[in-house]
This record gives sequence, structure tokens and C-alpha cells, in this order.
Amino acid sequence: MSAATATVAAGEGRIGLRGNLRHIGALVRRNLLWIRQDPESMFDAVLMPIVFTLLFVFVFGGAIAGKDNQEQYVNYVVPGMMAMMGMNLAMGVGTGFNQDFQTGVMDRFRSLPIARSSVLLAKIAVEICRMLVATTILLTVGFMLGLSVQNVAGMFAAIGLSLTFGSAIMWIFLTMGVMMKNAQAIQGMGMLVLLPLQFGSSIFAPTSSMPGWLQAFTEYNPLSTLADAARGLMNGGPVAHSVSITLLWSVAITAVMAPVSIRVFRTKS
Repeated sequence: MSAATATVAAGEGRIGLRGNLRHIGALVRRNLLWIRQDPESMFDAVLMPIVFTLLFVFVFGGAIAGKDNQEQYVNYVVPGMMAMMGMNLAMGVGTGFNQDFQTGVMDRFRSLPIARSSVLLAKIAVEICRMLVATTILLTVGFMLGLSVQNVAGMFAAIGLSLTFGSAIMWIFLTMGVMMKNAQAIQGMGMLVLLPLQFGSSIFAPTSSMPGWLQAFTEYNPLSTLADAARGLMNGGPVAHSVSITLLWSVAITAVMAPVSIRVFRTKS
């Protein structure tokens, strides 16, 4: 370890809360400026909710809910897709982080006298903004297709719950972004995990027709509990169990993976 790096590592613990917040703000601004210079990086957040909503409503909605119950299916699938948006966009955190390592940007950050956590927290803050954009577009398309919301406050609570869970998942993909060699490996591993979680859940269809062993899996699948919580918060129904399980997943994932992410980022050679 060089003398400069040793000095930074030694001084990191002396950075106070105000300094950390200032560093996070500066890095958030840097990431937002990068998005402005490269608007194509927002294509997934903008187009994904449109394409997936139209695809599932018009291709699968008739088969699942019947041709005459499209509006009913919209009210079912759109709150569920709020969970899917967070998972899919979280994978982009890992690939973008890995690409920053490949281009040497992270080496520059790690040479600066800033807390290592500020780099990761700034990345998560910007990705939460992207998730908020994607969720807004998802709901807008949903309203155009007949989505109804009985509880507006509940809708905002569902959005907040989705952002909370999505930010927790980001810690997993940030760790993958540091540890894996390239973005393709992260995407491949991410899809192996995301697809079973998404389709083995209540996002797209009720779980009553699934075999018993799969229903047991979906009951505690965090995407199922998040989808059920969003539906209950927006249009009524029991929410205590699904909200509590989703929050427990979010806290547990963050508590385990945030320290791991910071540690592997600090020690990566």
C-alpha cells in the first residue's frame, strides 16, 4: 500500500458526518452529471416499465384474467411490477459499478481522502432516483390502462416500500460489481437469481394454482410479499404480514450486505 493510500485509509475514520454528507452530495452530483451526458443510461428506467406493462397486460392478461377482466388484471399486475422494477434496476447498479472499476474511475475515488462508504451511498442514492422515475412511468402507464387507486396515501407508502427494498438489493449487486471480473458475469448471475424470484412469486399471477412446494416458496419470497403489500396499500386488504416481512427482508439484507460491500470495496486491489 502506498503512503498516500495509507494516509487516506488512516484518516477515513476521522471523517465526520458533515464531511460524509458533503462527499456523498458531490458524488451524487457527479453521477447525475454523467447521466445527463449519457442519456442512454436512462433507457432501462424509462422503457422497461412501458414495455413490460404493455407486454403482460395485453399478452398474458387475457389468459390469466380473461378478455373481459383486463382492468382487473391491471390493478393486480401493476402494483406487483413495482417489486420487479426495483430488482431489475438494482442489477444495473452492479454492472455500472463494475464498469467504473474497469475504466479506472474507482481507483481515483479510492485515492481521495473520502469515506469509502460515501462512494457506495452516492451510487445507491442516484439509483433510487432512477427507480423513482421508473415507478412513476409504471404508474402512469397503469393509469392509462385503467389502474384504479383507492388509497392515495397507501400508493405513496407502497412506492416508499418498493424503494426501501430496492435499495437493500442494491447492496448485493454492488458487492457483485466489486468482486466479479466483468459486467457480463454480473448480468448472467443476476438473471439466474432474478428470474426464479420474479416468476416464482405473486407478481404476475395468483399463487393458488401453483403446486404446494412452490406456494410455500412464494409465501416468503420477498417479491411476493412486496407485491401483496403494494396491492393492499393501494386498493385495500390485509397488509400487516406482507409489509412486515418485506421490511424484515430489507433490514436483514442491508445489515448483512452493506458492511460486506464496503469491506470488499475498501480492500479490492
